[in-house]
Amino acid sequence: MLSRLTRPQAVAVCALPVVGLLATAVFAPLPFSVAQPGMTANVLGENRGTPVITISGAATRETRGQLRMTTIEATSPDAHVSLPDVLDSWFRTDQAVMPRDAVYPSGDSVKEIEQYNKEQMRQSQDAATRAALNHLDRSDQDIKVDLKLADVGGPSAGLLFSLGIIDKLDGDGSGGDLTGGRTIAGTGTITADGTVGPVGGVPLKTQAARRDGATVFLVPKAECGDAKAELPKGLRLIPVTTLKGAVKSLVALEKGTGSVPSC
Repeated sequence: MLSRLTRPQAVAVCALPVVGLLATAVFAPLPFSVAQPGMTANVLGENRGTPVITISGAATRETRGQLRMTTIEATSPDAHVSLPDVLDSWFRTDQAVMPRDAVYPSGDSVKEIEQYNKEQMRQSQDAATRAALNHLDRSDQDIKVDLKLADVGGPSAGLLFSLGIIDKLDGDGSGGDLTGGRTIAGTGTITADGTVGPVGGVPLKTQAARRDGATVFLVPKAECGDAKAELPKGLRLIPVTTLKGAVKSLVALEKGTGSVPSC
């Protein structure tokens, strides 16, 4: 003989599995990373007491102003990111929720990811050097460029490395500084032929740039929309697609002649 449950009892019994599932969903790890504005570094100066750019085999010039590469800081690939973490970050402008695969290669260990990011940085530095020397028509000269930036991985500093090399070797091409004495920040990958590519995390990088004194930010043109969405007050965006275009824009900005593109 079967006993009958009252309606409140039946509701309580049915609710138990639902509560259990909700609790599991709330505290279960999710495939996301939480990112925030990271450090910036002036590629024309030193990082942790070591010059970022060292050039031998050619005369270099003293530079004014700053060219600051920008970064984001993300939770480690093995970090436990739960639903409350995601919801908290979703409503903050100083944090962003990003798919973990968009930040780190999928399926790799933490050590493998660190090695991957180091290799990406090395390749970026090589491409940045070739792009800068090609731009100056000095690729056939015996010029050695050494780039050092501690604890930073990935390819997103490529554009700023190239601009730093150009500023140290040639400035604006007529005796002035490429920066015009300003603090200029930016981001973007670079290829040896000078093509600038998108990087991701731009809204957080603009915050880091403004925090560290930049008034101008060079952004890959494809990411103008993202950059404008949460642009800090007092920061001017200049879209770029090539190294040549970036140099031309900075010279126009410095001299006050010609048009400077905007997002």
